Amino acid sequence: MNPKKVSSRLHTIIKSAIVAAILPFIFVYIVVAKPDYRVINAVAHIAMPVVDGIGDLITWPVRAGGNIVKRVHDISNLEQENEELRARLDMALADKNNCDIALLENQKLERELDIVKNTPYAAVVADVIFDNSALHHGTFMINRGSRDGVAPGMVVVSFDNTLAGIVIDTAAHFARVRSLIDSNTNIAVRIAGSEVYGFLAGNGSNTPSIGFLSDHKFQTARGVKLVTSGISGVLPPDIFVGTMKDDSDVDVLTPRELSRVMVLKFNSDQDNYK
Repeated sequence: MNPKKVSSRLHTIIKSAIVAAILPFIFVYIVVAKPDYRVINAVAHIAMPVVDGIGDLITWPVRAGGNIVKRVHDISNLEQENEELRARLDMALADKNNCDIALLENQKLERELDIVKNTPYAAVVADVIFDNSALHHGTFMINRGSRDGVAPGMVVVSFDNTLAGIVIDTAAHFARVRSLIDSNTNIAVRIAGSEVYGFLAGNGSNTPSIGFLSDHKFQTARGVKLVTSGISGVLPPDIFVGTMKDDSDVDVLTPRELSRVMVLKFNSDQDNYK
Protein backbone atom coordinates (compact mmCIF):
# COMPACT_ATOMS: atom_id res chain seq x y z
CA MET A 1 0.00 0.00 0.00
CA ASN A 2 1.25 3.52 -0.88
CA PRO A 3 2.34 5.34 2.31
CA LYS A 4 1.29 8.65 0.79
CA LYS A 5 -2.29 7.47 0.28
CA VAL A 6 -2.43 6.20 3.88
CA SER A 7 -1.06 9.47 5.16
CA SER A 8 -3.57 11.42 3.04
CA ARG A 9 -6.53 9.37 4.35
CA LEU A 10 -5.31 9.72 7.91
CA HIS A 11 -4.94 13.47 7.45
CA THR A 12 -8.52 13.69 6.10
CA ILE A 13 -9.91 11.70 9.05
CA ILE A 14 -8.07 13.92 11.54
CA LYS A 15 -9.39 17.09 9.92
CA SER A 16 -12.93 15.70 9.93
CA ALA A 17 -12.65 14.81 13.58
CA ILE A 18 -11.33 18.28 14.43
CA VAL A 19 -14.17 19.92 12.52
CA ALA A 20 -16.70 17.64 14.19
CA ALA A 21 -15.23 18.56 17.59
CA ILE A 22 -15.24 22.30 16.85
CA LEU A 23 -18.75 22.46 15.38
CA PRO A 24 -20.60 22.19 18.73
CA PHE A 25 -18.54 25.09 20.11
CA ILE A 26 -19.25 27.19 17.05
CA PHE A 27 -22.94 26.40 17.40
CA VAL A 28 -22.91 27.42 21.06
CA TYR A 29 -21.04 30.62 20.25
CA ILE A 30 -23.53 31.60 17.57
CA VAL A 31 -26.46 30.86 19.86
CA VAL A 32 -25.02 32.95 22.70
CA ALA A 33 -23.15 35.76 20.88
CA LYS A 34 -25.17 36.20 17.69
CA PRO A 35 -28.61 34.70 18.08
CA ASP A 36 -29.59 34.78 14.42
CA TYR A 37 -32.19 32.07 14.14
CA ARG A 38 -31.61 31.50 10.45
CA VAL A 39 -27.94 30.91 11.08
CA ILE A 40 -28.76 28.77 14.14
CA ASN A 41 -31.18 26.68 12.13
CA ALA A 42 -28.70 26.20 9.29
CA VAL A 43 -25.88 25.32 11.66
CA ALA A 44 -28.22 22.96 13.56
CA HIS A 45 -28.96 21.08 10.37
CA ILE A 46 -25.24 20.52 9.96
CA ALA A 47 -24.12 20.14 13.56
CA MET A 48 -26.89 18.02 15.03
CA PRO A 49 -26.40 14.98 12.77
CA VAL A 50 -22.69 15.13 13.51
CA VAL A 51 -23.32 15.45 17.23
CA ASP A 52 -25.84 12.63 17.13
CA GLY A 53 -23.37 10.47 15.24
CA ILE A 54 -20.59 11.22 17.72
CA GLY A 55 -22.97 10.62 20.64
CA ASP A 56 -24.09 7.32 19.18
CA LEU A 57 -20.47 6.34 18.62
CA ILE A 58 -19.45 7.29 22.15
CA THR A 59 -22.45 5.72 23.85
CA TRP A 60 -22.51 2.54 21.71
CA PRO A 61 -20.46 0.43 24.17
CA VAL A 62 -22.72 1.54 27.03
CA ARG A 63 -25.88 0.84 25.07
CA ALA A 64 -24.51 -2.51 23.85
CA GLY A 65 -23.55 -3.44 27.40
CA GLY A 66 -26.98 -2.38 28.62
CA ASN A 67 -28.66 -4.53 25.98
CA ILE A 68 -26.51 -7.49 26.97
CA VAL A 69 -27.34 -7.01 30.65
CA LYS A 70 -31.04 -6.72 29.78
CA ARG A 71 -30.93 -9.90 27.71
CA VAL A 72 -29.10 -11.78 30.47
CA HIS A 73 -31.71 -10.54 32.96
CA ASP A 74 -34.55 -11.58 30.63
CA ILE A 75 -32.98 -15.02 30.13
CA SER A 76 -32.56 -15.40 33.89
CA ASN A 77 -36.21 -14.46 34.40
CA LEU A 78 -37.28 -16.93 31.71
CA GLU A 79 -35.25 -19.71 33.32
CA GLN A 80 -36.79 -18.94 36.72
CA GLU A 81 -40.28 -18.87 35.23
CA ASN A 82 -39.52 -22.14 33.41
CA GLU A 83 -38.47 -23.78 36.68
CA GLU A 84 -41.63 -22.51 38.38
CA LEU A 85 -43.78 -23.82 35.53
CA ARG A 86 -42.02 -27.19 35.71
CA ALA A 87 -42.68 -27.35 39.46
CA ARG A 88 -46.34 -26.46 38.92
CA LEU A 89 -46.61 -29.04 36.15
CA ASP A 90 -45.09 -31.71 38.40
CA MET A 91 -47.57 -30.78 41.15
CA ALA A 92 -50.45 -30.86 38.67
CA LEU A 93 -49.38 -34.27 37.37
CA ALA A 94 -49.07 -35.56 40.95
CA ASP A 95 -52.54 -34.22 41.77
CA LYS A 96 -53.94 -35.81 38.61
CA ASN A 97 -52.31 -39.12 39.52
CA ASN A 98 -53.81 -38.94 43.02
CA CYS A 99 -57.20 -38.11 41.54
CA ASP A 100 -56.94 -41.05 39.12
CA ILE A 101 -56.02 -43.38 41.98
CA ALA A 102 -58.87 -42.04 44.11
CA LEU A 103 -61.29 -42.43 41.19
CA LEU A 104 -60.20 -46.02 40.57
CA GLU A 105 -60.47 -46.79 44.29
CA ASN A 106 -63.92 -45.21 44.38
CA GLN A 107 -65.02 -47.27 41.37
CA LYS A 108 -63.63 -50.38 43.05
CA LEU A 109 -65.50 -49.61 46.26
CA GLU A 110 -68.72 -49.02 44.31
CA ARG A 111 -68.36 -52.40 42.60
CA GLU A 112 -67.67 -54.07 45.93
CA LEU A 113 -70.70 -52.36 47.47
CA ASP A 114 -72.88 -53.56 44.59
CA ILE A 115 -71.56 -57.10 45.06
CA VAL A 116 -72.24 -56.98 48.80
CA LYS A 117 -75.76 -55.66 48.17
CA ASN A 118 -76.50 -58.39 45.62
CA THR A 119 -75.30 -61.34 47.71
CA PRO A 120 -78.21 -63.25 49.31
CA TYR A 121 -76.46 -63.16 52.70
CA ALA A 122 -75.50 -60.38 55.06
CA ALA A 123 -71.81 -59.67 54.38
CA VAL A 124 -68.82 -57.83 55.81
CA VAL A 125 -65.92 -56.57 53.68
CA ALA A 126 -62.47 -57.31 55.12
CA ASP A 127 -58.80 -56.98 54.19
CA VAL A 128 -56.39 -59.89 54.46
CA ILE A 129 -53.63 -58.77 56.84
CA PHE A 130 -51.54 -61.93 57.32
CA ASP A 131 -51.29 -65.46 56.02
CA ASN A 132 -49.74 -68.58 57.54
CA SER A 133 -49.08 -71.34 55.05
CA ALA A 134 -46.32 -73.13 56.96
CA LEU A 135 -46.13 -76.92 56.96
CA HIS A 136 -49.60 -78.41 56.46
CA HIS A 137 -51.46 -75.32 57.58
CA GLY A 138 -53.10 -72.72 55.39
CA THR A 139 -54.75 -69.99 57.44
CA PHE A 140 -54.95 -66.21 57.13
CA MET A 141 -56.06 -63.25 59.22
CA ILE A 142 -58.64 -60.61 58.32
CA ASN A 143 -59.17 -57.17 59.89
CA ARG A 144 -62.76 -57.80 60.97
CA GLY A 145 -63.84 -59.55 64.15
CA SER A 146 -66.63 -60.04 66.65
CA ARG A 147 -67.37 -56.30 66.87
CA ASP A 148 -68.18 -56.43 63.16
CA GLY A 149 -70.49 -59.43 63.60
CA VAL A 150 -67.94 -61.99 62.40
CA ALA A 151 -68.20 -65.38 64.13
CA PRO A 152 -66.65 -68.86 63.76
CA GLY A 153 -68.28 -70.91 61.04
CA MET A 154 -68.93 -68.00 58.70
CA VAL A 155 -67.88 -68.32 55.09
CA VAL A 156 -65.20 -66.15 53.43
CA VAL A 157 -65.34 -65.58 49.67
CA SER A 158 -63.57 -63.40 47.11
CA PHE A 159 -65.41 -60.66 45.24
CA ASP A 160 -65.97 -62.99 42.29
CA ASN A 161 -67.82 -65.33 44.69
CA THR A 162 -65.05 -67.94 44.92
CA LEU A 163 -64.75 -69.81 48.20
CA ALA A 164 -61.66 -68.69 50.16
CA GLY A 165 -62.16 -70.33 53.57
CA ILE A 166 -64.14 -70.62 56.80
CA VAL A 167 -63.74 -68.47 59.93
CA ILE A 168 -62.37 -70.58 62.81
CA ASP A 169 -61.42 -67.99 65.50
CA THR A 170 -62.42 -64.41 66.23
CA ALA A 171 -61.28 -61.52 68.41
CA ALA A 172 -62.77 -58.06 68.71
CA HIS A 173 -61.02 -56.61 65.66
CA PHE A 174 -59.73 -59.57 63.67
CA ALA A 175 -60.47 -63.18 62.80
CA ARG A 176 -58.58 -66.27 61.65
CA VAL A 177 -59.73 -68.09 58.54
CA ARG A 178 -58.94 -71.67 57.47
CA SER A 179 -58.29 -71.74 53.74
CA LEU A 180 -59.05 -74.61 51.36
CA ILE A 181 -55.42 -75.75 51.30
CA ASP A 182 -55.26 -76.34 55.07
CA SER A 183 -54.83 -80.01 56.01
CA ASN A 184 -57.88 -79.76 58.30
CA THR A 185 -60.17 -78.65 55.46
CA ASN A 186 -62.79 -81.19 54.40
CA ILE A 187 -65.88 -79.77 52.70
CA ALA A 188 -68.76 -81.24 50.72
CA VAL A 189 -68.70 -80.25 47.05
CA ARG A 190 -70.66 -80.97 43.89
CA ILE A 191 -69.56 -81.35 40.30
CA ALA A 192 -71.04 -78.26 38.64
CA GLY A 193 -73.88 -79.10 36.25
CA SER A 194 -74.46 -82.55 37.76
CA GLU A 195 -75.74 -84.31 40.85
CA VAL A 196 -72.39 -85.94 41.57
CA TYR A 197 -71.15 -85.13 45.10
CA GLY A 198 -67.82 -85.56 46.81
CA PHE A 199 -65.46 -84.13 49.42
CA LEU A 200 -62.61 -81.67 48.94
CA ALA A 201 -59.71 -82.35 51.32
CA GLY A 202 -56.82 -79.98 51.97
CA ASN A 203 -53.32 -81.43 52.19
CA GLY A 204 -51.08 -78.42 52.88
CA SER A 205 -50.18 -77.98 49.22
CA ASN A 206 -51.67 -75.44 46.82
CA THR A 207 -53.82 -78.14 45.22
CA PRO A 208 -56.26 -79.98 47.54
CA SER A 209 -57.80 -83.17 46.19
CA ILE A 210 -61.30 -84.50 45.66
CA GLY A 211 -62.52 -87.95 46.61
CA PHE A 212 -65.45 -90.10 47.76
CA LEU A 213 -67.61 -89.31 44.75
CA SER A 214 -71.27 -90.32 45.05
CA ASP A 215 -71.12 -91.79 41.53
CA HIS A 216 -68.10 -94.04 41.26
CA LYS A 217 -68.60 -94.24 37.49
CA PHE A 218 -68.07 -90.52 37.05
CA GLN A 219 -64.63 -89.73 35.64
CA THR A 220 -63.10 -86.50 36.85
CA ALA A 221 -60.89 -84.66 34.36
CA ARG A 222 -59.06 -81.42 33.82
CA GLY A 223 -61.38 -78.39 33.61
CA VAL A 224 -64.25 -79.86 35.64
CA LYS A 225 -65.65 -77.19 38.00
CA LEU A 226 -66.64 -77.72 41.64
CA VAL A 227 -69.18 -75.81 43.74
CA THR A 228 -70.32 -76.17 47.36
CA SER A 229 -73.03 -78.77 47.65
CA GLY A 230 -74.97 -77.37 50.60
CA ILE A 231 -76.01 -80.86 51.65
CA SER A 232 -74.28 -80.67 55.03
CA GLY A 233 -75.77 -77.29 55.91
CA VAL A 234 -72.34 -76.04 56.99
CA LEU A 235 -71.76 -74.02 53.82
CA PRO A 236 -74.21 -72.17 51.58
CA PRO A 237 -74.79 -73.98 48.26
CA ASP A 238 -73.43 -73.21 44.78
CA ILE A 239 -70.36 -71.16 45.73
CA PHE A 240 -67.57 -71.75 43.24
CA VAL A 241 -64.78 -73.81 44.83
CA GLY A 242 -62.23 -74.49 42.09
CA THR A 243 -61.33 -76.27 38.87
CA MET A 244 -59.87 -79.75 38.42
CA LYS A 245 -56.22 -79.72 37.33
CA ASP A 246 -56.24 -83.46 36.63
CA ASP A 247 -58.26 -86.46 37.84
CA SER A 248 -57.76 -85.62 41.55
CA ASP A 249 -56.08 -82.27 42.22
CA VAL A 250 -58.11 -79.05 42.34
CA ASP A 251 -56.94 -75.51 41.61
CA VAL A 252 -58.32 -73.24 44.39
CA LEU A 253 -57.70 -69.81 45.87
CA THR A 254 -54.68 -69.70 48.18
CA PRO A 255 -54.12 -67.17 51.01
CA ARG A 256 -51.32 -65.48 49.09
CA GLU A 257 -53.71 -64.62 46.25
CA LEU A 258 -56.12 -62.80 48.57
CA SER A 259 -56.12 -59.12 49.52
CA ARG A 260 -59.77 -58.18 50.04
CA VAL A 261 -62.61 -60.59 50.82
CA MET A 262 -66.22 -60.80 51.97
CA VAL A 263 -67.37 -62.61 55.09
CA LEU A 264 -70.82 -64.12 54.50
CA LYS A 265 -72.75 -64.24 57.74
CA PHE A 266 -73.84 -67.81 57.19
CA ASN A 267 -73.73 -70.72 59.58
CA SER A 268 -75.94 -73.71 60.20
CA ASP A 269 -77.32 -72.37 63.49
CA GLN A 270 -79.05 -69.19 62.30
CA ASP A 271 -81.22 -67.65 59.63
CA ASN A 272 -78.66 -66.16 57.28
CA TYR A 273 -80.77 -64.56 54.59
CA LYS A 274 -81.21 -60.81 54.49
